[in-house]
Amino acid sequence: MRRPSGRPVPPYDEHPTAERPHRAHRPGPRPRPPARAHRDLRILWWVNAVDGLGSQASGLVLPLLLLELGHSPGTAGSLASVAALSGVVLGPIVAVPADQGRRRRLMTGSAALAALCTGVLALMCLGRPALWVVMALALAERLCAVAYEAASRGALVHVAAADELPRAAAGMEVGDQISLVVGPVLGGALFQLARPLPFLADALSYAAAALGVRSIRTPLDTPAVAQAAPVERGTRPRATWAARLGAAKAGVIMVSRSPVLRLVLVWTSTAGGTLTLLFYTALFRLGADEQGAAAGGVLAAAGAAGLLGALVAAPAVRRLGATRLLTLAAWLLPVPCGALVWADGAVGWGVAFAGLSLLVPLITVVLSSVAVACTPAALQSRTASVLGSVAALAAAGAPALASLMVTVWSLRTPVLLCTVLFGALAVYTQVRAPGVLRAGAVSATGTGDGHG
Repeated sequence: MRRPSGRPVPPYDEHPTAERPHRAHRPGPRPRPPARAHRDLRILWWVNAVDGLGSQASGLVLPLLLLELGHSPGTAGSLASVAALSGVVLGPIVAVPADQGRRRRLMTGSAALAALCTGVLALMCLGRPALWVVMALALAERLCAVAYEAASRGALVHVAAADELPRAAAGMEVGDQISLVVGPVLGGALFQLARPLPFLADALSYAAAALGVRSIRTPLDTPAVAQAAPVERGTRPRATWAARLGAAKAGVIMVSRSPVLRLVLVWTSTAGGTLTLLFYTALFRLGADEQGAAAGGVLAAAGAAGLLGALVAAPAVRRLGATRLLTLAAWLLPVPCGALVWADGAVGWGVAFAGLSLLVPLITVVLSSVAVACTPAALQSRTASVLGSVAALAAAGAPALASLMVTVWSLRTPVLLCTVLFGALAVYTQVRAPGVLRAGAVSATGTGDGHG
């Protein structure tokens, strides 16, 4: 990885119990005091969990609000699609100033604006707001959330050392899983009490996130970039826009040239689209039997299993090493997915989804760690935005594809396709991951596993 100073850390990829190679002394800033580093990492975990909890709570009830106001499901779907596509476009653009020394300001500013938008929406929900008002406020909040997420993607490398990355990524994953389990339940309960409450809770979570980011003492910007000289007056607009375009393309170039990031890209895009396809297939399957409550139970079981997977991810990386754990989890994924071919009813789908959700966080922690470790600090947000945008595009067509397959063929067709895709990922990982991680000299613990 690269520390905030921009100097590369000498790579190694050995077994977790092996001794780390000697690092020659390099002049530079002193390392962060452990107390400050641990404090700031805990704050980042809490900020991520609180922000995710509020977003999950309000994200569930927004379609319910539109339906209650008399609008069609197509309207709610269109709003979700527009928000998703705008995020794909906006993320890489916002990542440029985040990497160029404005990360903290972007995170706090976008969180504060999102809090304002959701707070106004909560007030409007006291009456019967017009559709354009709801959509404008919801879209503005989504754009602010995308800006916050794009800027925050480069923060982890500044508050966690190389050997702390698996633990740091696992803490972020725990927060995500908790918000996935608790957020929808909280949102639904608040919505039953009063329509404005879920949006008020989201506004408070954004405000807490802004305050939490401001309380982090560790610098979140790359010093060499943050102190870059300003553009001189008289610079031609064409040259300025060319420089901006080149800065935005840097993330794409980094991903295309890094074997490790290409491995992460293949995994995040393929697995993300596959899991989305399975999710909508489950909704079609359980909804066809009028088992809406059972569908909620399946998702709750999957969320609980995902939380367990996130909790054991960091110890598993330390014990097995990044390469071995990634390969093992990749080969196990087709098992619960293939079991869905014979699953009949909510219990079978719940068990299979729990198995998938238990394995996915293990893979996510490994991939997040290696992606952060092999990316220079000055390119963290741009690289992560490229990976996130490609994954979002891959998942965008999954709902329509699931509907087409279920309508034209049967419910087993998308399950078979997903099992084949997971099997192909396992083969790809077995062939590519050991050599790529060793050649790239990157490991989630900083020590790899040293095994092919």
